[in-house]
Amino acid sequence: MAWDEWEQLKTDAAQRSSTHMQLNQLPADGGSGGGGTAGDLVVNQDDLGAVGHDAKLLFDDLRTGTDIAGLHKADAGATMQAATSLKSHGFEMGGALELTVEVWTSQSKTVLQACAHISNHLDYSKKQHAEDDAKIAAVVRSRDGSAQSVSEISKYFK
Repeated sequence: MAWDEWEQLKTDAAQRSSTHMQLNQLPADGGSGGGGTAGDLVVNQDDLGAVGHDAKLLFDDLRTGTDIAGLHKADAGATMQAATSLKSHGFEMGGALELTVEVWTSQSKTVLQACAHISNHLDYSKKQHAEDDAKIAAVVRSRDGSAQSVSEISKYFK
């Protein structure tokens, strides 16, 4: 292939597919930029309560179901008992099994902590956001006391 032939192919390819930027956005009639609420995030207290409740149920199930070390029982769990027994009889498998229980317990606690965080956080999340919205609405007002439009507010960000 000759050099000028390669240059011609590059030019043809560039003309066929021009590079351009495309912004992803909502259609003008469906967006929330015009002051409407069609595109606004809406979360009801019932929705948050249901997610928080499910996280609490998951926490309870995981706490009892993943407890192979027997932390929440009167005696050690069966796996930890086996590890101790194997170790006392000189089997290296006992130490490995004990390490497995320690790692499993650590990972289980991480998941449990995440479930507890979700459950606790969603209990007051909507209330906090409503308070934040009220503060913002009080601060962003026109001179006559009416709420400023979104187009007016967007001028501050240009």
